[in-house]
Amino acid sequence: MPPVTLREAAAIEGVESVIQGERTLAGRYSIGRRIGRGGMAEVYAATDERLGRRVAVKLLHTNLATENEFRSRFRREAQAAARMTHPTIVRVFDAGEDQFVRADGFEVTVPYIVMEYIDGVQLGELIGTPALTPEKIAKYMAGLLTSLEYSHRAGVVHRDIKPGNVMITTDDQVKVTDFGIARAISDTAGTIAQTTAILGTASYFSPEQARGETVDGRSDLYSAGVVLYEMLTGQVPFQGDSAVAVAYQHVTEPPKRPSQVNPAVTPALDAVVLKALAKRREDRYQTAAVFRADLLAAFDGVMPAYATQQGVDQTPTELFGPGPTAVDATESALNSMRDDDDRAPQVQRRPPAMWIWGAAALVTAVVIGVVIWVMSISGQPSVPDASVTVPDVVGMQKSEAVKALEDADLKVQVATSPSDDVAVDEVMSSNPPAGASVAFESTVKITVSAGPDSVRVPNLSGLSADDAKKALEDAGLKVGAITSEDAPYVPKDQVVRSQPAIGSSAAPGSAVDLWVSNGQVTIPDVTDEPLADAEEVLGGLGLMITRDPDTSCPADPSYTVTKMSPGPGRVDQASEVKLTYCDGEDNPEPTDIDNETLPNPPGRGDDDDDDDD
Repeated sequence: MPPVTLREAAAIEGVESVIQGERTLAGRYSIGRRIGRGGMAEVYAATDERLGRRVAVKLLHTNLATENEFRSRFRREAQAAARMTHPTIVRVFDAGEDQFVRADGFEVTVPYIVMEYIDGVQLGELIGTPALTPEKIAKYMAGLLTSLEYSHRAGVVHRDIKPGNVMITTDDQVKVTDFGIARAISDTAGTIAQTTAILGTASYFSPEQARGETVDGRSDLYSAGVVLYEMLTGQVPFQGDSAVAVAYQHVTEPPKRPSQVNPAVTPALDAVVLKALAKRREDRYQTAAVFRADLLAAFDGVMPAYATQQGVDQTPTELFGPGPTAVDATESALNSMRDDDDRAPQVQRRPPAMWIWGAAALVTAVVIGVVIWVMSISGQPSVPDASVTVPDVVGMQKSEAVKALEDADLKVQVATSPSDDVAVDEVMSSNPPAGASVAFESTVKITVSAGPDSVRVPNLSGLSADDAKKALEDAGLKVGAITSEDAPYVPKDQVVRSQPAIGSSAAPGSAVDLWVSNGQVTIPDVTDEPLADAEEVLGGLGLMITRDPDTSCPADPSYTVTKMSPGPGRVDQASEVKLTYCDGEDNPEPTDIDNETLPNPPGRGDDDDDDDD
């Protein structure tokens, strides 16, 4: 019997039957078993009958669809999320609504989202388990921050970062989901109580979210800091009897240092967490890239520069072992605040005209955004989307299929699967399938036969080439081509990845290609770039950044980089890069609308002006 539609199922058996059994959503998606549920939605495994691919369908609770304003916002946010394509972000394929009639004759609207299917577990299921080692914490947090770096550059703020929205795949990769959904919901909800009832928990709120203020990327970084705190200690920093009580603590209470909960946490990690959880946005990490760079350095026992400037002992520490006696970073900061009380009051140095220009710039940006939006609605986008059709590679040999896809300007991911019927190395399927229209440089996953008998590719991460060779031989495989490549966070001579991937099936005696870290990274030319952008790019490469203000020339609003040392080219991992920028006294006060997102160079800024906040 063919599956019935949502409308038919509801009309026959009532609302409860809508989430049970087989049915078809929007005449296209065949819904299977439920694989997850939350405070605002339930997730089901499904099949896209039109494209023949496995997907996940999120059905939002029907009470969220009672307002037309929410439904409109939901569609816009889903469209914004669908434009993001990154390995650390769960792809959104489709979104919409379907209506069905209950047995009592009442018509109900079901908002839905169709997403990439992820075979894995939520990060929350791993927290507090032996599986969450320090190395895993570093890897998962780096993946989470990488996804935020990409989304913030795309202008999308997640607003609901928590372990339940971070998936860990079976090949141990990070995938972040639910981009944009929280905004559609929180913009509709009127109070903290309403918002937390929808989002399920306030444990990961930023202070500005708890106060009902507007949010930006730094709000996501605060929530990421809460996730890091929980991974290090097994508990969130603030707990209470109600969502409102927890939100109040986010606004008013300082968190305990993670080492007070878990003595194995080092002072360097304490410093990173406390900076991420700063109450004022201006005191937190300004970009995900800088957060990630400091975090990975802290896992190597390197104290962040801002912490050492406050008097913290700089003696190197073990990653998760007893640390040396050090001045408590929090106490040092409090002492510094007491010293500030003895200073003469600071006067506001910013001219009132700055706010006038800022308002004018904001109005201009809004007008431009509306114009672009109207053009996109009318089918006249300013920049046409480039796409390519996936060629049919099923039945080809692996090498032929890879060449055909690369010739079509697509990237290739190869997986293997045992088969009694298909010859070894013959392509059995592709995802997306043949004929699908995708963006240039999209990744197409092909599955090739490993033959009737197969073995699993062992875990080679962190092994040297020689050790990886022995591990492969012990598994009945052999080493294929070995390629050296840049890998900012993988030590020199260690395996970065393999093809087939770790955990994949391979034919006995077949070759596994390895990519090994060369211990270097390639520095791009960041001269003539704004200081904040330059630091974000270099921080994302794991490099240590030193600022070198040049007072012989007047500063510009963006503190443009005038010189870098060393220059563009290859350097060792974690090398120091000095960025020079003009910072003379004749500096015209910045009038850029995004000025608050730029880090204040040493000795400048208005930190003292906000002591009353």
